[in-house]
Amino acid sequence: MIRKKKNNIEWLEFEKLSRIPGLVHGVFLRSGGLSLGPYSSLNAGGGTGDEPSIVNKNRELIQQTLGVPLLIDGKQVHKDTIIHVNGDIGCTECDGLITHKKGLGLFIKHADCQAAIFYDTKNKTIANVHCGWRGNVQNIYGKTVTEMQANPSDLIVCISPSLGPEFSEFKNYKEELPEHFWPYQFKPLYFNLWEISKKQLLDAGVPESNIEIASLCTYTHPHDFFSYRRDKPTGRNATLVALL
Repeated sequence: MIRKKKNNIEWLEFEKLSRIPGLVHGVFLRSGGLSLGPYSSLNAGGGTGDEPSIVNKNRELIQQTLGVPLLIDGKQVHKDTIIHVNGDIGCTECDGLITHKKGLGLFIKHADCQAAIFYDTKNKTIANVHCGWRGNVQNIYGKTVTEMQANPSDLIVCISPSLGPEFSEFKNYKEELPEHFWPYQFKPLYFNLWEISKKQLLDAGVPESNIEIASLCTYTHPHDFFSYRRDKPTGRNATLVALL
């Protein structure tokens, strides 16, 4: 990934998306914001215990950094609801956003979960998806491919830093994870969610050459990433993508 900085705000960009004309994106790191304590400093997540007015100011900093006119995000609830967006959706419950409209910044908050950016190279449509292990169980990635109504071979999919296999512990995995996930057990009780996500994208028809997984663990990089498993309460990182 490519690391960038502007006015103390730092973010990462994916190699596969960084040179696409008219597309801006970033996985924003936790420095450069206004929040204090466990939310220090660029906390993008409301409902975390942080002061809402400060969270809003942090989101404005993110928005200004990439020059996006309007941020669009819903209430993330670890399900597989995906919304097609043409404007503000308020507090609608959803974990995936899709648009072809310019100027709308699709905004996902995450702390250990994956944020995945989808780009349809033919139809110039984008999606941004929040996926924790519950999202994997519901195969929100496969559903996103269907919802985008694209030829899967035209899709580029990039997955943010998230919880790595060394810390993805599931003590009750036989009750929580379907049996076809069990071969991805990295060591007893620990699972490689990165590989599970990759397999779901491949099964949906996305070419392996079009998939970029950050393979950076949020748990092991406290300077850059919030991690719910490491530090609860904690803030949320943001992943943003827009067509301009």
